[in-house]
Amino acid sequence: MISFSNVSKQYGQQILFIDASFQVNPGEKAGLVGPNGAGKSTLFRMVMGEESPDDGVVAVPKKLTVGYFRQEVDEMAGRTVLEEAIAGSGRLGELHHELEGLNHAMSDPDQADKLDEILERFGHVQEEYEHAGGYELEAKARACLEGLGFAPEQIDGDVGALSGGWKMRVSMAKVLLGNFDVLLMDEPTNHLDIESILWLENFLRGVDATLLMTSHDRDFMNRIVSKIVEIDAGDIISYSGNYDFYVKEREQREANLEAAYERQQAKLAKEQRFIDRFKAHAAKAAQVQSRVKALEKQDRIELPKKRQVTKWQFRTPGRSGDDVAMLEGICKAYGDRKIYKDFDFHIRRGERWCVMGKNGAGKSTLLKMIAGAIEPDSGSVKLGASLKMGYFAQQSLDLLNPDLTVVEQMQQDFPMEGLGVLRNILGAFQFSGDDVDKPIRALSGGEKSRLVMARMLFNPPNFLVLDEPTNHLDLATKEMLIEALKDYEGTILFVSHDRNFLRGIANRVLELAVEEHETPLLYQGSYNEYVASTGHEAPGVHS
Repeated sequence: MISFSNVSKQYGQQILFIDASFQVNPGEKAGLVGPNGAGKSTLFRMVMGEESPDDGVVAVPKKLTVGYFRQEVDEMAGRTVLEEAIAGSGRLGELHHELEGLNHAMSDPDQADKLDEILERFGHVQEEYEHAGGYELEAKARACLEGLGFAPEQIDGDVGALSGGWKMRVSMAKVLLGNFDVLLMDEPTNHLDIESILWLENFLRGVDATLLMTSHDRDFMNRIVSKIVEIDAGDIISYSGNYDFYVKEREQREANLEAAYERQQAKLAKEQRFIDRFKAHAAKAAQVQSRVKALEKQDRIELPKKRQVTKWQFRTPGRSGDDVAMLEGICKAYGDRKIYKDFDFHIRRGERWCVMGKNGAGKSTLLKMIAGAIEPDSGSVKLGASLKMGYFAQQSLDLLNPDLTVVEQMQQDFPMEGLGVLRNILGAFQFSGDDVDKPIRALSGGEKSRLVMARMLFNPPNFLVLDEPTNHLDLATKEMLIEALKDYEGTILFVSHDRNFLRGIANRVLELAVEEHETPLLYQGSYNEYVASTGHEAPGVHS
């Protein structure tokens, strides 16, 4: 059992916890929620013993083993992906790497005079490794890495050659394979596609470990956790149930508190009127004094702090022609891998296509070809009349001026707009207060992503091409964006791993081929209808 008892913690003037208490029991799967900066990462670090509370007790039994997946990339080089993943498995990992070293030593001519000694040691290590389930671990590691999206050739390839996002997946595999008693997972879905998220859901539902995790993916949270731990204005409050249950309970709790506050305010006002009316009457002096003292002793109910998410209503874009994008006979290959072969695709005004497909199927490639960022090998991409396109991808972050602040960038882009209007759109994308004065060079990748989205949607084009637009958005901001895009009158083509976003926006589904001999599926219905029709939430993954 992990427990916090009367824990207080602050950094300078920032107070995170005040006499906060909660516990997570063995085998429980809990979601940790709270606004950015509330103290979620600090709570994780206190569980790990990396930080201490200012007051109170954080109790984690010494016998518990804790695996912590965090948003930091480990140093990785000199091993295969498989070896690196196994390295997180404690003693088994050590034995695996010693066996690898002994294998090399046996074929090393410079160590031929030590061969008997090496063979003897190899026998001992191999026996311990086999007895402890080492060969089963290799199979589990391969299955885990494949579940997280690695191709077989990647698994046996150099881990040092991977990008930061793929190294994050290796870090996750190390934690998942470690057979820990407790798993702390900080935003595990951030760098995963929908197929890997669905695999991870099944994995985490099936493990015996106690789980405490943060996630901006509502479906992911709902399907795994049975408890929500909320950090709220210095306190920690536990709710029994999934995320949807927590939202309803929190709303009910706030409504009850507001009603109690109104009742108390009415009662206090009545008492104050009596005091004001009779304070000069000698005959009522005793009653007045008694009521004054009672008022002073009264515990005052405080209104709950409501998290304000700025609503944003997009301006109406200019009308495009009926034909938005026409792709005919498209072929595209990368080396021997043929991504598209004689592919035809027609997007009409008002359609909202989500593009589904496994890693390497060509989702981002399609968006780039339509946006003009890359050319097809053959075939044609034609855009319709009166079209103004907005293309959002991670490369869009390079368009920002690092020498400007957030608000200066917006003022440069929209010089005719008032500061109040610009602050409103920035607030809708989580830039509030002093955040608007941050220099762009100091922004995180997530902050830059939100700023690019705000710039594009302030004066929206009539054709949005969006590659993972919800990355780095919290739940409340995602829901604001979904509600705003529901009323958007243009055309959308997008890739997303967020099922809430897919359900809220898509009215067409393009499922790209998994194998070269297959043809893409152009589904003329919503994402919900696609799931009901095909029986899967993503290509090849059954719900």
